[in-house]
Amino acid sequence: MSTDATTRKTTSGADAQAKILDAVDELFYREGARAVGVDAVVKAAGVNKMSLYRQFQSKDALLLHYLERSDVRFWEYFDTSIAKHPGNPRAQLQQFFDDLAPRIRRPGYRGCPFVNIAAEFPDPEHPTRKRVAENKRQLLMRLETLAKDAGAHDPAQLAAGLALLIEGAYAGSQTYSPGHPVLAALPAVVHGMLAAACA
Repeated sequence: MSTDATTRKTTSGADAQAKILDAVDELFYREGARAVGVDAVVKAAGVNKMSLYRQFQSKDALLLHYLERSDVRFWEYFDTSIAKHPGNPRAQLQQFFDDLAPRIRRPGYRGCPFVNIAAEFPDPEHPTRKRVAENKRQLLMRLETLAKDAGAHDPAQLAAGLALLIEGAYAGSQTYSPGHPVLAALPAVVHGMLAAACA
């Protein structure tokens, strides 16, 4: 018997973890965390259940890793937007929404992963809900800092309004068609809010 026939292909722990997390990113986002079972994850990742449970103790652990990766991606989007206007916080706030508008109109866009998870897990004490709350807390804090630096009369109020608009944009991306004018209106709405708040 040849060596090739008797040698099993092995996957390192790090490779297995990366494959599992990539599969979770796609499946949880597209289909929902509750709807996706472990069997679907291991099939999409091309690993076995033993590999999954070596890396993650439970599905809740997988969920938390999914949210951590979602958090990293969100702040990459945010920081990329504001980096386009260094030293100009008002333009930075506008740019974030200018960049968000085409993203929410993209075919296949499924909204905010944090909002989606919050809708699936109603218990506010669930670890995933606490992670969702932390992401939103940090976002509100960043918005308020930018609003203050932009010279807003009431930075907390402007930040709250912008945060609410972000959540509405995420929800609207799922209830309106990608080309709907409601979604396209986002940058103009923000422009008006900033003009009124920072006059």
